[in-house]
Amino acid sequence: MSPTLILSLIAGYFVILIIIALLTSRKATSESFFVANRNAPWYMVAFAMIGTSLSGVTFISVPGMVASQSWSYMAVVAGYVVGYLVIGTVLMPMYYRLRLVSIYTYLEQRFGFWSYKTGAFFFLLSRAIGASFRLFLVAGVLQLAVFDAMGVPFSLTVTVSILLIYLYTFRGGLKTILWTDAFQTMAMLVCVGVSIYLISSELNLGFREMVATVKNSEMSRIYFSDLKDDKFFWKQFASGAFITIVMTGLDQDLMQKNLSCRNLGDAQKNMFWFTIVLVFVNIFFLTLGVLLYKFAAAKGIALPVGPTGKVIGDNVFPLLATGHFTLFAGVVFILGIIAVTYASADSALTALTTSFCVDFLLIGRFPEKRQATLRKLTHFGFSLVLIVIILIFKAINDQSVITAVFKAAGYTYGPLLGLYSFGLFLKRGVHDRLVPYVCVAAPLLTYFINVNSKAWWGYEFGFEILILNGVLTFIGLLAVSRARNFELNPA
Repeated sequence: MSPTLILSLIAGYFVILIIIALLTSRKATSESFFVANRNAPWYMVAFAMIGTSLSGVTFISVPGMVASQSWSYMAVVAGYVVGYLVIGTVLMPMYYRLRLVSIYTYLEQRFGFWSYKTGAFFFLLSRAIGASFRLFLVAGVLQLAVFDAMGVPFSLTVTVSILLIYLYTFRGGLKTILWTDAFQTMAMLVCVGVSIYLISSELNLGFREMVATVKNSEMSRIYFSDLKDDKFFWKQFASGAFITIVMTGLDQDLMQKNLSCRNLGDAQKNMFWFTIVLVFVNIFFLTLGVLLYKFAAAKGIALPVGPTGKVIGDNVFPLLATGHFTLFAGVVFILGIIAVTYASADSALTALTTSFCVDFLLIGRFPEKRQATLRKLTHFGFSLVLIVIILIFKAINDQSVITAVFKAAGYTYGPLLGLYSFGLFLKRGVHDRLVPYVCVAAPLLTYFINVNSKAWWGYEFGFEILILNGVLTFIGLLAVSRARNFELNPA
């Protein structure tokens, strides 16, 4: 594929997004920016959430990891279902009852000022890191496919990518993003379906043969045998459930979309249908992964390997799509990776803006004109923050991006898991000023245990490091707790 063609695709794609933004951001206010005036149709929210929750990490890393992890990721997906059930039946009713704009204001009502600011801070840290990792991935693909040949530095690729996101989101916020993400979700689903079809055709596989090929492949195994193996089913299952609870239910990004529904019933319908579709979408991505490796083997294509001699999974799909597939298939890939990545990134940028404005700037105390100015400045500021984090990650990353995202989540979302669990399941109060110390100490202790666990017990932590971090936070909060009767009042 020529760089000119890819640049034309990117330009055309963003023209469509900007047109959507112009149409949906008319008469935008703070309420439409933050919660889309609380009148979004549930089916649009459900559809838009698919693209937001998947991101370019799923599009590239999940297919790429089947060579080393097989279908062990499916255990994580099964855990997602349990996590979404908890969100729909426990967390969302509370959020709607309190009519929250930022979900972290719950912590102020439950514990106090410092707990509230601590929870909001850990969200900002978590989402900034997660969004940066995801954008790093797609920027790397575009760099490989286009900009290296043109002599454009990676830093410029990243900067332009994020400023384009800023351009179509800074006015309308969530009201715009529900439309752009729905469009991008459709583009992504079409792309993955077409990719599976085209690869199967190249391998002369009909639908039944394709299913049989994937089913009988060693790469479609799920592991039940060794508890100490980080691919063990029940470890992955538990990790998936808790990852979902914290990275969706305790995350302003995805909950912001849910809070835009007209009422709790609509939000729960959204969550139900979103969960079903998400399971099937992940099956499609894992199927695609097996087919990619089958295609490379059938065509005798040498796949990229790292210093250890193992295949670099994140590079497999981009390499095959841009260098060995047909032109049409390559175009489909480029559109898919752009769609799914920007659907995640634009939502993250808006959620970061929302949380900082509501939780730290207390933007509601200002008149609308002042709110608009603060909102736009914050939005631009977080755009710069994402650029800096991506460049740092570029300098130090040496592992699969999906692994990096979930490992980072284990340390940064763990305190949120502990805070909300303590607040929901116990009726005790806490010494509020001590909460920040607990929430910093728990991840540090988690890291210490993680780096020594193999030497101590022969046990290697995987994604379940999040659970350990949450438990340690919970224990720390219990240590600084006190008896107290409380009552949450609607905001």
